[in-house]
Amino acid sequence: MKKLSILVALFSITLISAQSKWNIDASHSSIRFAVNHMVISEVEGIFSTYEGSVITTKEDFSDAKINFTVDVNSVNTDNAKRDEHLRGADFFETEKYPKMTFVSTSVTKTGTNKYNLKGKLSLHGVTKEITLAMTYGGTTKDPWGNTKAGLKVTGVINRTDFGLKYNSILEAGSLMIGEEVTITAKVELAKI
Repeated sequence: MKKLSILVALFSITLISAQSKWNIDASHSSIRFAVNHMVISEVEGIFSTYEGSVITTKEDFSDAKINFTVDVNSVNTDNAKRDEHLRGADFFETEKYPKMTFVSTSVTKTGTNKYNLKGKLSLHGVTKEITLAMTYGGTTKDPWGNTKAGLKVTGVINRTDFGLKYNSILEAGSLMIGEEVTITAKVELAKI
């Protein structure tokens, strides 16, 4: 029995040491969103303050465990008045809900270096499971010997599912602001 306990302990240590831990390199990453405006165009924006980590045991990130936090106050659409409106009670209510988080629950391979990434998105006091598309761009060393990896994550969420329901009706009867929001995260990870 003692030998079995020792083997289990050694196996557990091997598994833990085989894990790779990564942090987001924010200076080489971006979190963008786009939403329809008056049906005829799109408004784009970014979140400029965020952090995240990834743990994986496989080189292709097919078992990635992702934790991600966004400071919603950092929303930027290149229009100060609109950004203040987004931070206010009609939309994000950042005084009450300053953070948006994503915690992955599973990764499923869909093709070469392509995956469905499922996880729980918490925004505006609501948590829902969403599915995003994730592409692994590869792993390399930078000129200073640091190991870097690239991921691109894209998807669409319905903002009204998270209580972001503010809108106006146009003369033709359509909505001024689209309900579907396209998310694009281009992330460079630094191995720690």
